[in-house]
Formats: sequence, C-alpha cells, structure tokens
Amino acid sequence: MLAPGAFSIALETPKDIAAREALLDRAMGPGRKRKSSEMLRRGREPSDGLAFVARGADGAVVGTVRLWDIRLGPEGRAALLLGPLAVEPTLKGAGIGASLVRHAVAEARRLGHRAILLVGDPGYYARFGFSARKTCTLSMPGPYAPERFLALDLCEGALDGACGVLQPVGKRIYAAARAA
Repeated sequence: MLAPGAFSIALETPKDIAAREALLDRAMGPGRKRKSSEMLRRGREPSDGLAFVARGADGAVVGTVRLWDIRLGPEGRAALLLGPLAVEPTLKGAGIGASLVRHAVAEARRLGHRAILLVGDPGYYARFGFSARKTCTLSMPGPYAPERFLALDLCEGALDGACGVLQPVGKRIYAAARAA
C-alpha cells in the first residue's frame, strides 16, 4: 500500500508512454481498446496540457488520466472526454484515481474548457460532480450504457441544449509518431 502523499501528479512526458500503456493493460485488460470511447481517442493526441500521470516516490507511473478534445454533435460546441483513468491495481484505494480526476478537472477549468464528458461508474464519478442529467440528448459513437455516460459543466449551462453524437476533433497523431 502506498503511504498518503507518497505520489505526485505531473504532466505526462514522452518517456511515460510505455509505462502508461503497460499500466492501462494491467488495469483495464485486453478489451480496453474496443470501447466506444476509444473511437474518439484513436489516432488523436490528448488535449494540450491535459495528459497526466501519478508517480510513486520511486518515480514509477502508478496512475494515468487524459482528456481529449471532442465536439458535441457534427456542428456542436467544444468539450472534453475524460479517460481512460487507471491506477496500478495493487494501489487501488490509495486516493490516486480521485487525485488524478480532481487535478484534471481543475486544469481543464483553468485552461478555459467548458465541459467534460466520460463513460464510467456513476457512483465513483458523482463525487466530482459528474452525472447523466445532461447527456440524454447526446450519444457516443458505438455501444455504451447510457447510465454510465456522464457529464460535468465546468461553466454554468455549458451543456444546455447540446445534442448529437460526440465527434473527435483533437490533433491527429501522424504515422511517423505512431511508429516510434
């Protein structure tokens, strides 16, 4: 078990990629790349300044969260998609995931983003203000459980009247960068 405060949160760096991917495989299993959320992330870079890792005292990556630029419907307003959030399985319950979510939300707000959406456990994400109240006129590209499709207004009314299927709009990853 990790001692309280024995981890720090930092912007993800290129050196973290292999450790992040290995952590995601351990935490989420082999089916992680078949989720509807992945359709919005595939071939894209996370939103500028919104990819974070938690590091243990030894510098090892013990948690990760990233936010992605999306659009609410084909002509809709900009928002962010949170995920995946993952914590080293042996360290679940140490507060790493909650700290990553709080940090990501605070940074998104500081950078002027207006709303965050995600697909996840309503019981877990409710403590951060996420709910399904404002997603009933929105949908994911692919199968998902509507009760797990959650949103958070970072600005009052940011999601009012939003409708349509979420669309990816983030920067594309170029083939050379993917091969590296």
